[in-house]
Amino acid sequence: MSAFREWIDAAPAPRLGLWQALASPYTAEICATLGFDWMLFDGEHAPNTAQTLLGQLQAVAPYPVHVIARPPAGDAVNIKQYLDIGFGTLLIPMVESADQAAAIVAASRFPPRGIRGVASSTSRASRFGAETSYLGTAHERTGIIVQIESAAALAAVDEIAAVEGVDGLFIGPADLAASLGHLGNPLHETVQAAIDQAFAAIHAAGKPAGIFALDPEDAAARAAQGFGFISVGTDIGLLANGGRRLLQMCRG
Repeated sequence: MSAFREWIDAAPAPRLGLWQALASPYTAEICATLGFDWMLFDGEHAPNTAQTLLGQLQAVAPYPVHVIARPPAGDAVNIKQYLDIGFGTLLIPMVESADQAAAIVAASRFPPRGIRGVASSTSRASRFGAETSYLGTAHERTGIIVQIESAAALAAVDEIAAVEGVDGLFIGPADLAASLGHLGNPLHETVQAAIDQAFAAIHAAGKPAGIFALDPEDAAARAAQGFGFISVGTDIGLLANGGRRLLQMCRG
C-alpha cells in the first residue's frame, strides 16, 4: 500500500486540499502554513516547469502537508521526472481506460514492476543516492491517483478503479461537465448524477475518491457523501477573492 493510501486511510475525516497554480515557492510556502492537509502542484494548467516545481517542493518541505503533483499528461517521461525530483504522489489527468491506467502505473515503477528509468544517484527522491534502499522500496511509497473527467472515463470507471496500483480516483467536475455537454455548468443535474455514479463505482472498488469542490457548501456535501480527499480552493482564488473583498470593504 502506498504512503498516500495509508495517509488517506488513517484520517478520521476527509483530507482537505489547496490547489497551487501561482508557480511560486514564496506563495507555496505561505499556503503551506495555513493548515491544509494537502497541496496540489499543477503542471497541467499552471505555468510550471520541473524547475519551478522543484523550488516549490523544497519551499514546503519543512511543513506537515502532503504534496501531490499533476503532470501535464500521463506519459512515462513526465511521470519519471516528477518522481525523480521528489514528488511521492501524482494526480494524472484525463484517464479514460483501464489500459491507460495500467500504463501509468507501470511508468511509476522500476523494472521488473514497470518501465520507470533508473537514475537513483542523481535523483532527489533517493537523496542523490544516499538512500540506498530507494530502488527496492520506491513502489511502496509512490501514490497514483487518476482523474475521472470525461464521458469515456465515466463509462470505464469500474475497470479503471480495479487496476492494481491505482491508489485513488479524483473527479474533475469542470471537464466532466464539458464532456457531457454542459460546459461551464458543473451543477447541471446530469453532471451531478454522473459524479454520484462515479463515486459509487469508486467506493464499491474500495478505493478513496477525491473531488474538486465547487464551494464550501459543495465541499461539506461531498464530505458527507464519503469522499476521502477534497480540494476546497486555489492559491489564485485566495489572492483574487481576498483582494476583491478588501477593496469592497474599503470602498463601502
